[in-house]
Amino acid sequence: MIKRNLRTITDFSKSNLYRDSIHKLIPGGAHTYSKGDDQFPLLSPAAISHGKGAYVWDIDGNMYLDCSMGLTSVSLGHAYKPVLNAVKEELEKGVNFQRPSVLEKETAEKFLSLLPQHDMIKFAKNGSIVTTAAVKLARAFTGRKLVAFPGDHPFYSYDDWFIGTTTCNKGVPNEFSDLSVPFKSCDINSLKQLFERYPGQIACVITEPEKSPCGNGCNCSQSPAVFLKEAIELAHQEGALFIIDEMVSGFKSSFPGSMTKYDLKPDMATWGKGIANGFSFCALTGTKEIMELGGINNSGEEKVFLISTTHGGETHAMAAANATIDIFQQQNVINHNHKIGDALIKGCQEAIAATCSSNLVNVIPCNWLVAFNFKDSQGLASPVMRTLAMQEMIKRGVLFQGAFSPCYSHSLDDVAYFVEAFSQTVLVLQEAEKAGVENILVGEAAKPVFRKLL
Repeated sequence: MIKRNLRTITDFSKSNLYRDSIHKLIPGGAHTYSKGDDQFPLLSPAAISHGKGAYVWDIDGNMYLDCSMGLTSVSLGHAYKPVLNAVKEELEKGVNFQRPSVLEKETAEKFLSLLPQHDMIKFAKNGSIVTTAAVKLARAFTGRKLVAFPGDHPFYSYDDWFIGTTTCNKGVPNEFSDLSVPFKSCDINSLKQLFERYPGQIACVITEPEKSPCGNGCNCSQSPAVFLKEAIELAHQEGALFIIDEMVSGFKSSFPGSMTKYDLKPDMATWGKGIANGFSFCALTGTKEIMELGGINNSGEEKVFLISTTHGGETHAMAAANATIDIFQQQNVINHNHKIGDALIKGCQEAIAATCSSNLVNVIPCNWLVAFNFKDSQGLASPVMRTLAMQEMIKRGVLFQGAFSPCYSHSLDDVAYFVEAFSQTVLVLQEAEKAGVENILVGEAAKPVFRKLL
């Protein structure tokens, strides 16, 4: 791979002023905790001014190759022209009305045409709304209370049913969090034991279908496809519903997602990141039998108040989703994105081998979401070394937080740039192992989002 000349970024003066004032206005300094100051090294941009394609610019005018792509929500590229054109066309017509927009039917038909397993759809503005709606439907359908989810997965919702089970449970009564019961992901025996422990009480199982470690680095005894098919069968045998959360995997692992990739038939599925190229558009899909519980046509039956959001049917967001779907279908976006991921994995693995640094970092080889594990001298995951890697990548013009989410705007030249920055960063990690990371890292290490104390 041809080496690239790298940028050197050292000026964060406007970002420092921004950091000094933003926490007086917004709790946490951002509207998503994973975008907060405590998630990045001190030498990093505090705010982004704009993005284009695979690049973003901070308020100091520094340009970065983007790795996270809007927390993986931007699947085509920032300000992607065909999507923007569709959005602009709808903006001229108005975005919200007293009755549903005609676009709601078109979008519903287009999205459901991708999912032969499901019959109905409900739109919303964020992932937590649709995962919680799925849980509510499961409880209404089964008459049961408990929700089973993988305890080793990081996030499903900001609502009480999930957040109450994390270390950030202040403000959530135990009566709520006690209704959610964890099992070990990809472990069918763990799920069986949960049903045995709570016979006739579990309303649903909700899980992401696969994660980055489910690539070639997965240590599970079963493949995701085998586990998921067995888990769906088990849930149905026990009278529970099965919900697949495609928030991260949707429009990334496959098109539209892992449930079609593996020919799975969950009762419901939730969608969000990537399906509208960064615009706020999420969806809950499911079978007619279950989804109709949230409808108004079954006269005489008890009503289930499902999702009711003023902005769920905003026309510009639906236009973004429709345009994104069209581009994925016409351009084979998945194939491009996976090729970018494969090239990045190969280049970084070669860099690690060339520097004999596998004791400090390894690549989790998932081509739809490439992740990195940074380690200390004992071989354990190290937040400090990860933060140092972020600092050094950012210094070299790569906005990096520990993973790379390929998008349609990423090129092989971008991969070469990333690999060169990564190669130089690995050398700094080796220096830190000898000299002490505290002598190279400026400021504190990034902290976990889910922690008990600030």
